[in-house]
Amino acid sequence: MVHRSPYPDVQVPAVALTEYVLGAAERRGEKPALIDAASGAATTYAELAQRVRAVAAGLASEGIGKGDAVALLAPNGPEWPVAYHAVIALGGIVTSLNPLLTPHEIADQLRTAGAKAVIVAEPLRPSVADAGLPVLALESLPAADGDPGDPGVDPAGDLAVLPFSSGTTGLSKGVMLTHRNLVANMEQIRALHRIGPDDVLVGVLPFFHIYGQTVVLNLGLSQGATIVTMPRFDMTLFLDVLERHRVTRSHIAPPVVLGLAKVPGVEGRELALRVVISGAAPLDADTAERAGERLGAPIRQGYGMTEASPVTHIAADDELELQDPGAIGPLIGSTEARLVEPGNDADTDGRGELWIRGPQVMRGYLADDEATAATLTEDGWLKTGDVAEVDDAGVFRIVDRVKELIKYKGYQVPPAELEALLVGHPAVADAAVIPIPDEHGGEAPKACVVAAGEELDADELIAWVAERVAPYKRIRAVEIVDEIPRSASGKILRRLLRERVQR
Repeated sequence: MVHRSPYPDVQVPAVALTEYVLGAAERRGEKPALIDAASGAATTYAELAQRVRAVAAGLASEGIGKGDAVALLAPNGPEWPVAYHAVIALGGIVTSLNPLLTPHEIADQLRTAGAKAVIVAEPLRPSVADAGLPVLALESLPAADGDPGDPGVDPAGDLAVLPFSSGTTGLSKGVMLTHRNLVANMEQIRALHRIGPDDVLVGVLPFFHIYGQTVVLNLGLSQGATIVTMPRFDMTLFLDVLERHRVTRSHIAPPVVLGLAKVPGVEGRELALRVVISGAAPLDADTAERAGERLGAPIRQGYGMTEASPVTHIAADDELELQDPGAIGPLIGSTEARLVEPGNDADTDGRGELWIRGPQVMRGYLADDEATAATLTEDGWLKTGDVAEVDDAGVFRIVDRVKELIKYKGYQVPPAELEALLVGHPAVADAAVIPIPDEHGGEAPKACVVAAGEELDADELIAWVAERVAPYKRIRAVEIVDEIPRSASGKILRRLLRERVQR
């Protein structure tokens, strides 16, 4: 069965990404486009447009042009979108790098992407010292007078960005996203998530990740909003930014929601928040409700993945209050879905692997036909690897990952369900569930938990969970850890926990 969006299809303008995002910037003049949270310095829309144009001309003089891949390694800040859009304005391709990557991992991405140069923030220069490529400092990018010219971009065919997938289920792969993919996704989102010039967004999600890049940076700028940039997450600073800058919309990941539900200093602030959107990983409904009550704004989930530019599900603004906080909402416009029985490609009635089709879906993985064929069907369906269910109203819910389901005596045990339960325990600050060998059941769930500052009794926690789940879902072991390893987007890196258990 093919599920279709309840929202109207969108018309995708045939324009290049930078034209879509900054085409109206000059007309917005002195309106603040970017504010640096640390210094308070503002960049107006007119200044941003002028700076992008000048740096594009400077990069062109350095030999950067259409089709060239340029890596960008830097934390969030006002110069990040300048470098990003200067490259894209030339018809180049930005491959953004996670500052937490090791030099070896960075070298792998540069090699796979075929990067021609690297733009790097000075403090991170040692990470690319041995890259063997021209290195340009973000803080002193070449600039030149004049118009760099029209590179003649084909929006439907030419790549704009080459982000790399998280690699939680295998080697990291370059995701080929065209100008049209990204423009289409912003048209789909803005029809429902109605950001405008009166909005203030907080850029705390990393811009190198497609969630922060599309949903906050590019969509916000395209609609004339002001974006307050944060180079890294700090809860106290985040709350101060929300209050001081009168932030109206915040986009975060589940670990931040968990913190907002538990840390002191949230209540009593004078906030202008209208809505908080959580994405990148499943979110427990009770945690969302507790955090939302403390903030005085609803916290609701959306859904997407790098391979879909990234958004595929979100409720319209006027429906968010009614949405179950444990659900990801309906399909966005011009998007279809199937729920498929893993392994045999047969549609299921109400639960199965989520497959997506729409104009936001990637072209494929760079130079990896095997991975592309395993993820994209010939007729355009993207296999997400997530197990979902849908109700009669067309509202979807993510229940787990296909490859992360634990099989105990033939029963499927979803780690996400147990994790949502565990973080509801007052002594647990964070949790992840992984499989361990079990003599009788094949494998069984083990909880890795971060204590919330109180004395945490493992046996008591096992008994507490057992009272709340079916016998086959019971946790068989508990390990107290200092932290739960997560990707920059908030996904639990279970692979790292499993490897540690095996050592």
